[in-house]
Amino acid sequence: MSIAALAQSMGITLKALFSKPVTIPYPDAPVPLKPRFHGRHVLTRHPNGLEKCIGCSLCAAACPAYAIYVEAAENDPHNPVSAGERYAKVYEINMLRCIFCGLCEEACPTGAVVMGYDFEMADYRYSDFVYGKEDMLVEVEGTKPQRREAAYTGKPVKRGYRVPYVRPELEGVKPPEK
Repeated sequence: MSIAALAQSMGITLKALFSKPVTIPYPDAPVPLKPRFHGRHVLTRHPNGLEKCIGCSLCAAACPAYAIYVEAAENDPHNPVSAGERYAKVYEINMLRCIFCGLCEEACPTGAVVMGYDFEMADYRYSDFVYGKEDMLVEVEGTKPQRREAAYTGKPVKRGYRVPYVRPELEGVKPPEK
């Protein structure tokens, strides 16, 4: 090996040694997300508080991983749950089967299902990865493990990401604090 080749190799090493690291110190520093990030599913509501989901099951039909289960029921006209004739009595998504492709969001005719920003869903039990309707509604903040940790510590839900913009289809979803 010649001296020139050795000097060139050492130059590359020194250049890499003093360059800025490309890794993000997650979870200590928030992770910047892109505008079309596909995270945990969120079920939205109308401004009057009624659910947008009408129980049509188009999201379940569009899901290539068969991760969505919807059971529809007739809407009571005296005490409506959604704006349509029917509503989703049972709405479940198995997050272990979901591939976060966003086809359910595209298939939804009312815009009820949107892909939110939550991605920290690590847990220990299989049953905790099946999210029911009550876990995905707009006013529910954070994932199941985040909510369980917040309840245990008595602190607010901690999120390890930041979003510098608001997507209009996520109306009612609180953007995380910076």
